[in-house]
This record gives sequence, structure tokens and C-alpha cells, in this order.
Amino acid sequence: MNEKVYDEKAEKLFPAPSPPPTVLCPQRWPGCNLESLTAMRHVLIDNHTRHHIFFNNMKFHNHVTHRALAIYALGGSGLVIEAMYKQDSKTQRPAFVSPHPITTQNFFDHLGDENYFEAYTTFFTKAIEEKGASATLDEFIFSEKYNFQPGRDAKSQPEMLYRFVDGVLHPLIHCGYGVEFGLKGMLAEGLSLAAMHNTHIPGFLPPSMFVAQPNDGIGAVMNSFASLVLDSQSSAMPLKAPSGQDTHALSILARVLKDPSLASKGPLDFARQYPDTLVAHGDRIREHVQKWTVDLSKPGEIERKMEECIWTSSVMYALGGWRNGFTADFFLMHMVTSSVFLPSLVAYLSPRAQVLLLRAYLSTAIAWFVVCGRPSLNFKSFFESTSTVPNPPNSPAVPPVEGIPAQDAQTPNPFLPLVQSSIMHPNDHHPKIQRAFAHFSTIYGARPKGYFAGTELDGAEELDGSLFVRAAVLTADYMGWVREGEEARMWSLKGFHV
Repeated sequence: MNEKVYDEKAEKLFPAPSPPPTVLCPQRWPGCNLESLTAMRHVLIDNHTRHHIFFNNMKFHNHVTHRALAIYALGGSGLVIEAMYKQDSKTQRPAFVSPHPITTQNFFDHLGDENYFEAYTTFFTKAIEEKGASATLDEFIFSEKYNFQPGRDAKSQPEMLYRFVDGVLHPLIHCGYGVEFGLKGMLAEGLSLAAMHNTHIPGFLPPSMFVAQPNDGIGAVMNSFASLVLDSQSSAMPLKAPSGQDTHALSILARVLKDPSLASKGPLDFARQYPDTLVAHGDRIREHVQKWTVDLSKPGEIERKMEECIWTSSVMYALGGWRNGFTADFFLMHMVTSSVFLPSLVAYLSPRAQVLLLRAYLSTAIAWFVVCGRPSLNFKSFFESTSTVPNPPNSPAVPPVEGIPAQDAQTPNPFLPLVQSSIMHPNDHHPKIQRAFAHFSTIYGARPKGYFAGTELDGAEELDGSLFVRAAVLTADYMGWVREGEEARMWSLKGFHV
């Protein structure tokens, strides 16, 4: 292992991780030890010191720390973390000092300019030290001041929340790691990454979102969310089913699927597909998502609406990719891997900011679903044809156990072989999505068939908690069981255009 000694400031930015903020956040798997902790911290500190946040001039993201933290959380060894870092760091660009510092006076002047990543990171590091994570997020991502200002034209508005969910949600993901693991350095980098992104269509997340609502002040920052877990209705039990006054996120997805104005006209230019979709359909997508109801006067509303977002993203990826066979889409995969951070982010936000986060997230996820061609969702075929038990190649035979089918005896816990294989997969996104599905199965896996019958989405009455293990098995089969001897495959970039 590299024994380089880093300065004290960098060491403090990336300490040993803290426990997850709430029980709704992913918990750490067995296997974490001093060796893996040391390796993981080395990756985070070394990357922070040596590498830029983009590994090319097209603003493709450096997320080597994402893999390191995912492997660490899944119980991977220090040697594996170091080996994967060596592989991932080969393509990174060197870090460099910005032309001059960022201050509150010139904050808006260099948004979107990657030359100022170091300066914005320093700025946000200081803000987090002085204000704390909650206040920093609330001010610089969710406040009206840092999104829309009187006197600025539409193209020069800061729109920090839009930037936060741009780039296939990578700023949100990076900040999500920061708050989930208690790492100020990751949070500062993630906020700086948001500042590096551009706004493709002014007002996709409109100024009206930031106008104070009557119920914005209900609850407290941490207690309003943590108390949901301690109440008699915990996350393990079904929350109140949607009523006639509620509009479910799956109902928004149903309306998007049926809207002829959003029909695909064929594959789009790879680099321009998201901004071009927003230019063509942003107003219509926004109209649909604005009809999604979030009522803070209802107990448990944030938890329920967060769950809706998680199910919606997993449905888009898993059922969207199912055509009598499965295609693992690169962009819809990111909707899943980003949604796993919603519980950690929500735990740090005021009620007003919680609503803004969830609305921005769902708007972005729906937009990417349209980018990918709005694939049809065949629930009946999916649940009749997919397996809840993985079948890795070259698995050693196990002795028969009376009363237990051979397949179940071979894999009594389906997620153990899935996670083991993902840790060693050459593609860095594979362990992230399997970590997400394992967590979702833990907290939502007991949802019964019929739980979503009250939504407008055709076939959703077939949906149950087995979705997550089915999606995980399909993903492993598609990407290749490399640890078990198969060839590696890559995510599909083609979409689902007719």
C-alpha cells in the first residue's frame, strides 16, 4: 500500500466514516476492518490531492472514490480497494490550482468553469466547517438566492439545484456519499462538482419551486425524518396506501408513457441527448412532474414520497430493460444508483429542502426515461419470466438438504453471491447498483403484490418487493459473472428507441 503521508487538512476531510444517518440509509456489510479502512481513506485522500473531478474535456466524471466507498461498505478487502484504485486512476487527469479563489462576491462568475473546481472545493470546505453540512446544503443548493435572483436574465441565473442533479446526477451522488459516510471532503467535492455543471435549459426547475409554501416549516431537520423510524408505523411496514387526493410517482410515470407528445423520434446524439430532450420536451416533463403531490401536513409524507422515487427509478431500469431478455441501460442504471442516497440527503435537509430535492430528483429521472425512449413496462411478463435466485457459473455443488430444493440450498441468500461477484467486477458501477438493490430489498422487499394497485400505471398491481432481487440477478447475468469465469460486458448506451 502507498505509505505517502498527507497533510493534516486532507486527513481531517476524510476521516474514518461515521455510521449512516438513519436506518433507512444503507448499512455497512460485515468485512470492514482496519485494513479496508486504511485503504479506503488512502484512495479518498490521494484522489483528492492528485486528481481533477473530470477525467476528460467532455466533463466525464472521476468517481474512483465512489467505487472505493461502495466496496468498503460491502465488506471488500483493503487489497481489493487498492487494486481497483490502481485500475481506475490510470485514466484520471491531474489536479491543478484554480486561477484565483472563489468568494461570496465572485461565486456566480465562474459557474460551469472546470478550471475553478479546486477553488469551489476550498470555498465549500470552509462553508461546511463554519456552517455545518445542513446549513451549507440549504443555502447553496436549495435557497432562492442561489437559484434565481432578481435582475439576472434567464441564462445567467445560478440554478444550483439544477446543477446538483445534472450530469446524470453525479453531483447528487458525490454529495450523497459525503453525508452517508460523514465525509466533509466528499461533500465539498460534490458541491464543487455541482458548480462545474451547466444549465441546458433555463428554468427546467422553475422559480416557482423556490417560493415558500404554507407547510414548509413543519418539523425539524433531523427529527422530522428520524422520528418516522421510531413511530409505530416503521419503514418495514406498509405506509398508508395512496388516497384519491394523492398522486403517486408511478402515476406520473404512467402519464409520461401515455403522452404522445413525448414519443421517441429515434436515437439522439450521445453528447447532446439530455439537453436536446430538455429543449424539446422540458416544459411537458415539468408539467407532468408538477402534478406529483407532496403534502408535508401528512405524517410520514417525506418517507413515503422518497420511497415512491426509489420504486419509480428501479421500475424504469428493471422493467424498462425487459424485452423477453434484459438490457442493462447505462443511464437508467444511474437513476437507481443515485436514489440510494435520497435517505442520507433527506436526513440532513429542512422540510422545504427535502421537498425540493425529491421534486428535482423525480424531474431528472423522468427526463432520462424520456431520453432513453420511454420503454414500455410489461409487469406480467417480467414477474413471470425472471428469477429471484442467481445461478452463477461454475458454482460448486452443495450436499442436498432434506426439504430444501437444490437451487435454494445452493443459494440460500441470493444477495451474497451477487455482492461477492460485483465487488470483483471490472466495471465500477456494478457494485454500486448491487449495493442499492440489496439495500432496497432490505427495507422494501416485503412489499406485497397489490401494494401499488392504486396507482395509474398499467400492470403495477403485479409489482412486489421481489423486484430488487430480480433486477440484481438480471444485472449480474447481463454484465457477466467475471469472478466466476465469464467475460465482462458493458452497459448498453443505445436506449430503447422504436
